[in-house]
Amino acid sequence: MAENSILCSVSSLILSLFTLFSCLCGHGNSIEQLAGYNTFTISSFKYPETQIRPFDMRYIRVDLPPWFSSMSIALKSSVNLDIKSVEKVPKSALPMICFREGSLPLPDVSNTSFGELVALSNSSFEGTQVLQNSEQCYPVPRNMTMKLTNEQISARVFYFGLFNGVGPTRTQSKMIVRGPSYSFAANISVEGCITSSMQGQYCNQTVELLSCGLSRNNSGNGSASGFFNQSMLSCRNNFVTSCLGDEEMKIYTLEILRVAEFLTVSAENVRLRPVNNSGNSSGIDLMCFARYGAMPSATLHDFSGNLNKSPLVINSPKVGQWYISILALNLSKETGGSQSNVSKVCYSLELQELECPPGKAGPNCLSERYMLQTVLRKDSTPFESYFLPYGEKVMSDAANFLLEPLLSNYSFGGLNTWTYFILDIPHGAAGGNLHIRLTSDRKLNYEIYVRNGGLPSLVNWDYYYVNKTSNSHGSMFFALYSSSEEKADFYILYVREGTWTIALRNLNSTDGTSNRQTTMSVSLERCPKRCSYHGDCKSALDASGLTSYSFCACDRTHGGFDCSIEIVSRQGHIWQSIALIASNAAAVLPAFWALRQKAFAEWVIYTSSGISSGLYHACDVGTWCALSFGVLQFFDFWLSFLAVVSTFVYLTTIGEVYKRAIHTVVAILTSLMAITKATRWLTGLSCAGPRMLF
Repeated sequence: MAENSILCSVSSLILSLFTLFSCLCGHGNSIEQLAGYNTFTISSFKYPETQIRPFDMRYIRVDLPPWFSSMSIALKSSVNLDIKSVEKVPKSALPMICFREGSLPLPDVSNTSFGELVALSNSSFEGTQVLQNSEQCYPVPRNMTMKLTNEQISARVFYFGLFNGVGPTRTQSKMIVRGPSYSFAANISVEGCITSSMQGQYCNQTVELLSCGLSRNNSGNGSASGFFNQSMLSCRNNFVTSCLGDEEMKIYTLEILRVAEFLTVSAENVRLRPVNNSGNSSGIDLMCFARYGAMPSATLHDFSGNLNKSPLVINSPKVGQWYISILALNLSKETGGSQSNVSKVCYSLELQELECPPGKAGPNCLSERYMLQTVLRKDSTPFESYFLPYGEKVMSDAANFLLEPLLSNYSFGGLNTWTYFILDIPHGAAGGNLHIRLTSDRKLNYEIYVRNGGLPSLVNWDYYYVNKTSNSHGSMFFALYSSSEEKADFYILYVREGTWTIALRNLNSTDGTSNRQTTMSVSLERCPKRCSYHGDCKSALDASGLTSYSFCACDRTHGGFDCSIEIVSRQGHIWQSIALIASNAAAVLPAFWALRQKAFAEWVIYTSSGISSGLYHACDVGTWCALSFGVLQFFDFWLSFLAVVSTFVYLTTIGEVYKRAIHTVVAILTSLMAITKATRWLTGLSCAGPRMLF
């Protein structure tokens, strides 16, 4: 993916965003008018006005069940940006809103998340299809009303996040956090169809549930030719012949419960009614459109084919709900040289789902497949765990396992062997990171392919690793670390909930695997690489409290989502520390002046303020902490506030009795100011400022 700057084509981005909102607003009104009596409210959440401070973020989770019809989002914020003002706002201070299906968005990972929004000229909102594999981020509007239907997004978990500034410096530790805050309030509701057999954006499309039955196929013929000892799940449209007129569409649905090898959709006994003179139906197009998790159409689908020509084969279909639509075309064309009076085409729909026996997968169901057991870490945060295979081949209680005893020991047709590992990411754990690591005593002889919901292959994967130069490094949510010829180490960031499959392709090697020792480790962790040892890993819940996520709070010199980006060099940090600590020597000037004037109380305040500020800054930059950071920060701010007021009190001409009373009151008030949000703009005076009054 090409890297784009966030301010590149900003004008086009904002205009496109407004086009999106206006399209969806108008489209939403028609839905409410036509489908008001066919829907009911599944869930409705109102998020009260919430303030987002500089460099802060908020996540919101929305659950979309298979029978949902639409999701409505109404957002109101205090942001007031137009095209000209957006161009002037730096990236680190720009309010952003990001959308992602299945897991939390993370805009700091890659600039590609700020790609230009495609302008929409119709209400189909085909641009949402990119949400299935990535995230989309836009500047926060002042008012936003958006309605998405089950023909536009899949029935799964939907997340959106609000950020006050993005980029590497968002996670960097700062002595004083300054910048504008903004607030937002949101209403989110999910509508569903009253009848499960009626779906679509208007809940007026009949969806027929296919009847499925398990059958054993050992004959080696039919659609499963060449496969032995497999289970074939056959599904039909209630064994009833369906008939369609020209350009009519019928929709079917089925749910795939287990990882399957392929799904075949075919039409049997295709015929015309009434029969034409020639009785030939070969010229008719019986189009099939298949889509995972959402209603398919001729313009928005995952797979398509003409069933009157050949069956539609979907390799490694994902686990979950699938929708199949059949569309009849060309019924009124000339047949046999005369205009045909054909009114309908009839067919019998059949679906076959191939499932391998337990422990088997891949071509001919001969590859090894292992279900990984979740082992929770002791004294860890929620969902932190590692995964180990079931079976007698794994005897260790460690967090890793030896790979060679588990590998498939054959090569089918001269191809490299595959071994599959299946694991489950539980609900609410989408804010975790999946860590996969392979370590060998010699050069790695494996390629790694990872996929959510189905079996990966050379042409069908979400993430892959071949070597340190050929991998998914350009993907938003793929982070590669200390990999070499003997080691593969990468993270899948903010991993989606559900079933994941890790496939290892064992390349042909002359030395075989008998003498090789490779250790594999699969774990669900909080922060990648422990924040690169340059920060602390924090945990939080999204606004709904349904998802736990983690993030890094980096030190003063590093930033990025994993604290791996050096913002200030070591040499620059040293000079910065020296200048910051030495600058407190300026307190000598007002202290010397107060001593000459025999203003001993003021002399104590100025001297103490300079010393406490030096100790506070020394601790803040990581040099040395005489006391805890909170105590040092309190003394620095309190004495600074006290020094300012004491200076003005000293310069007044009132009596000493009143001055002592004022000093007492000021000491109490400034201590309260220092202990309560001392860095806000109303009281956020510069710590060095009071020392420069003289």
